[in-house]
Amino acid sequence: MEFNDLAAFVAVAQAGGFRDAARINGVSASSLSIAVRRLETRLGLRLLNRTTRSVAPTEAGLRLMERLTPLFSEMEASLDVLNGFRDKPTGALKLNVPSSAAHIVLPGVIAAFLKMYPDIRVEVVVEDGFVDVLAAGCDAGIRYDERLEQDMIAVPIGPRVQRFATAAAPEYLDVHGRPEHPRDLLEHACLRGQFAGGAKPTWDFERDGEVVRLDPSGPLLVRPSAAIDLAVSTALAGVGVIHLFEEMLRPYLDSGALEPILEPWWQRFSGPFLYYPGRRHLPAPLRAFIDFLKTREETGALLPMR
Repeated sequence: MEFNDLAAFVAVAQAGGFRDAARINGVSASSLSIAVRRLETRLGLRLLNRTTRSVAPTEAGLRLMERLTPLFSEMEASLDVLNGFRDKPTGALKLNVPSSAAHIVLPGVIAAFLKMYPDIRVEVVVEDGFVDVLAAGCDAGIRYDERLEQDMIAVPIGPRVQRFATAAAPEYLDVHGRPEHPRDLLEHACLRGQFAGGAKPTWDFERDGEVVRLDPSGPLLVRPSAAIDLAVSTALAGVGVIHLFEEMLRPYLDSGALEPILEPWWQRFSGPFLYYPGRRHLPAPLRAFIDFLKTREETGALLPMR
């Protein structure tokens, strides 16, 4: 039995589709389809049920996955042992991160890490929804504590305390007025974000124990991972009010291009974590990244809160 055909089947089954598997593994969807069909022909069994919208293992496919998955993991672990004979680890590190981490956390981490480990290749997949990092073919993910999966190990990464900032261009506020209470935003043009699944995050504020949660309306709705810059530029143009991570708006607040609104109400929350499966063997690139983060934490190099 061809090893590559078995690997193609595992990749497609884990990703839940040929296109996602192709994207994760850097190959073409057609090559994966050919490999899986060839495997099914040799076995005389259908391993995957295919529809126009999804791909899922058959009962036979599930049984094969149960046996192949630990074998593939053991093979990867066996090959990774060779990293112990190198001066510095090599290989790929795949991270699944939300758009906020791609903008705020990784720029202050990845460059320094790659300088220390030039033989490691970092692949970053940006997704704002709930994702099973292992099923997505990633070694680890970055998420906030309320979105951490169970049975995962978490390591602090980035600023340990953050805030959502609310702001608008001074010319917008000169025309439409400056809100004195969060509920005043319901009368303003608000620039909203949306998760990939369609849900819109609420705008939350807190002061002296009073929590206000809003679902305002406005002229622009964007999916954050793809259009954060568009929302910011629209706010800068004086179209409406924006509510975003303070780090993303800080340059414009400092320059005066945006004016802070309701700052005493800006809600604080704990910073993000790198999370990964608590398994016995970790790939050398991931192990190096974890050690790198822990060293930065010990030396106080994690990004501080302004």
